[in-house]
Amino acid sequence: MRVLFSRLRSYAVTAALVAAAAAVPTATPADAAGGTPPQVYGAWHCGDDACTWATVRDMTDFDHNNHWLIDRGDGRPSVNLVVLSFVNPLTLLNGTTNSGNTDGVPVGINQAVVDYFTSHGIRVMLSIGGITYTDDWNTALAQNATLLGQKAAALATRLGVGIEIDYEQSSGPNVTGLQAFIDAYRAAHPYSASGTDPTARLTIDVAAGDRWLIALDQYATAHWLTTTNPVLDYANAMVPSKQPSASGAESNWQEHLTGKANYSPPIPPLAPAKFTGGLYIAEGSQVRPECTDFGSSLQNSTGSWTQSAAPAGAGTTSGLLGYMFWAAERPSTRGVTTDPPNSCEGGVGAGATAYDIPLPMPALRQS
Repeated sequence: MRVLFSRLRSYAVTAALVAAAAAVPTATPADAAGGTPPQVYGAWHCGDDACTWATVRDMTDFDHNNHWLIDRGDGRPSVNLVVLSFVNPLTLLNGTTNSGNTDGVPVGINQAVVDYFTSHGIRVMLSIGGITYTDDWNTALAQNATLLGQKAAALATRLGVGIEIDYEQSSGPNVTGLQAFIDAYRAAHPYSASGTDPTARLTIDVAAGDRWLIALDQYATAHWLTTTNPVLDYANAMVPSKQPSASGAESNWQEHLTGKANYSPPIPPLAPAKFTGGLYIAEGSQVRPECTDFGSSLQNSTGSWTQSAAPAGAGTTSGLLGYMFWAAERPSTRGVTTDPPNSCEGGVGAGATAYDIPLPMPALRQS
């Protein structure tokens, strides 16, 4: 009876959202001027407990809260990537089993959740780290970076997912340890431009622009994100602490394209095809148009720039790789969620339609 009621309620909510979306005029992103449409259009996902994933989810309830991700209202997913956030790197290294983890992995990040998305053609990755676990990254890298990379690779194999590095150490990051982590991961899952093996996808988060996480950004851009000898697939330019204006977002992203020649050591330019731009959909106390109203959203107003941003010293093709959205379901204990009636068919989902987001994700541009 509970399952039946949940499904009826889900159908009613979906019908209402579809009707509402139909009543909103369709906005046309500026992709008509020969721009490069996004290839990556994804959401970080925090589960229902502020990114800990510390409980096993009832999949009927999970579907009710997250159905918008797999159905934008016409049966097609709203995104082509979901990044489950977060795995604690030290817990993973130590293989910790406690009330919220089994063998170092949050119990809520399991095969059922992964299959929920992959069965609809959505790529899945796991994010290791996050700002809360910065000290644990430092400890784990110092303790045994190679073993941590091996365990991350084994976890990717077991669940059939990729891995994102979210190491938010702004001052003096352990890039030597992170290099060992990456080397160990790549020994198990070599870089592949084809995109056919989900476990080969290894990415990193950098700051919104070049003025935070400076040392990490410099090293990653110079050593791991080149088009001539790529080690990581791409970077995510994370959401800034405050949702920017369109010009503010574009200014942040342009910093990655241009680099910082005046820094010591300098941050080299990053190819447009080697990073995505991050935006909020759920954070703070208000539902954002990025979630509910594509016409007035930043993914719409920045679309022309994002698709036409030219190389400024690295790469040969124009246009960022795509967008990432922070974050599905409940990213914080006190902020809004993307649960119905705040689900994001009208914002992220409408953007997927406007940009004709490819499903499943194709092989990514390499230069």
